[in-house]
Amino acid sequence: MHLVMIGGSDAGISAALRARELDPAADVTVVLEDAYPNFSICGIPYYVSGEVTHWRNLAHRTIADLEAAGMRLRTDTTARRIDVPGRKLLVTMAEGGEEVLGYDKLVIGTGAVPVRPPITGLSGPEALGPADGVHLLHSMGDTFAVTRTLEQAAPAGAVIVGAGYIGLEMADALTVRGLRVTQMEQLSEVLPTVDPQLGALVHAELASHGVEVLTGTTVQAISIAPPGGSGRLQVQAAAADGTAVSRTADMVLVVVGVRPETALAADAGATLGSKGAITVDPMMRTGLPDIFAAGDCVVTHHRLVGETYLPLGTTAHKQGRVAGENALGGNRQFAGSLGTQVVKIFDQAAARTGLRDHEAAAAAGFDPVTVESAADDHKAYYPGSHRITIRVTGDRTTGRLLGMQLFGHKNAEIAKRTDIAATAIYHGMTVDAVSDLDLSYTPPLGSPWDAVQMAAQAWVRETRPR
Repeated sequence: MHLVMIGGSDAGISAALRARELDPAADVTVVLEDAYPNFSICGIPYYVSGEVTHWRNLAHRTIADLEAAGMRLRTDTTARRIDVPGRKLLVTMAEGGEEVLGYDKLVIGTGAVPVRPPITGLSGPEALGPADGVHLLHSMGDTFAVTRTLEQAAPAGAVIVGAGYIGLEMADALTVRGLRVTQMEQLSEVLPTVDPQLGALVHAELASHGVEVLTGTTVQAISIAPPGGSGRLQVQAAAADGTAVSRTADMVLVVVGVRPETALAADAGATLGSKGAITVDPMMRTGLPDIFAAGDCVVTHHRLVGETYLPLGTTAHKQGRVAGENALGGNRQFAGSLGTQVVKIFDQAAARTGLRDHEAAAAAGFDPVTVESAADDHKAYYPGSHRITIRVTGDRTTGRLLGMQLFGHKNAEIAKRTDIAATAIYHGMTVDAVSDLDLSYTPPLGSPWDAVQMAAQAWVRETRPR
């Protein structure tokens, strides 16, 4: 049995590891375009900041570890064409040579690529790039280009276009490195994956560390700045009211999201779904014979709303594991995502799981109500307590917990408290039933009623019929 995995990131490596775990005799080949298999793309901002001291430390596993697990790595190798009837994969090597790999089962894990927004100066023959200090950020190659700019050009200031997860983490990282940072976001508040009330708290945290935050601002052009100014690049934008906005900087980082990389699969005849991602069933089958797909290139089954596109590393690991098992003849299903995610912004953290109010309202059958409250992370009489802001979304009719969003200090266990909510939503619990969970308590670490339970109780009080 020869299994070929296309892609050396979360999904492809997880599929390969699971296959080798289940069948140590399986012949597993992983084809990847670069030389950095199983690297943590999520860790890039912390390498840029200097908190991770060497780029090699971003590897979940070394090449030696992966090879010891029994997989054959084909680095710097690009998958070009899939011959579905012949079960063959055409690849090209960095030096230009071609080769045809036969397979019994194929797992596509081509991931996603950065969105390149329609900004003058980002595309076309006169497009600016890393040599000019203009960067997109998604791969290790992109990372090395950013660090070259930081080390060789010694920029004093940067403009970050986009205020999602990577944009916020890079604002933190570049500020830690001593750069003056301006963050431009087209929408009305930063971190638009949470409610504006929590986005405003993130906004305030950025501002408190010296980041200039410009929301409702659409970037229109990036160009070489006129000589004699304070930066080598000029960013021109428009505020929500049409007012012209202009900033100069020594580097510009464009991080406005990703799109699924599906050209290889589409050319082979795979069906595309939400956001142009590859359609797969719960067993990660594409519908093409003997071909599975997983990770950021495929649609996501959301446990509350059905098919969507939610590219997350945690999801890619799970989907890859399912694909690897089923490629060997297994019968495992991907259980679905809740979009659980967390981000650190300087000294604070923001997280969410499940649905926000408007997302739940758009889903059939829900009558959502969202209630905001606040609670301490542990007993306030013990030094070092922090206040956590929590927004709970539940169904008015059934009382079912649909979502939760949290914001608080990075040491207030924001991530793990979000995981409590994710577990409750996964199992279909009501908001009221969250109070019945038997959670741990000692004054330095918690309260008899955990902050999540107090937020649930606030929702019940607010929605009780009067």
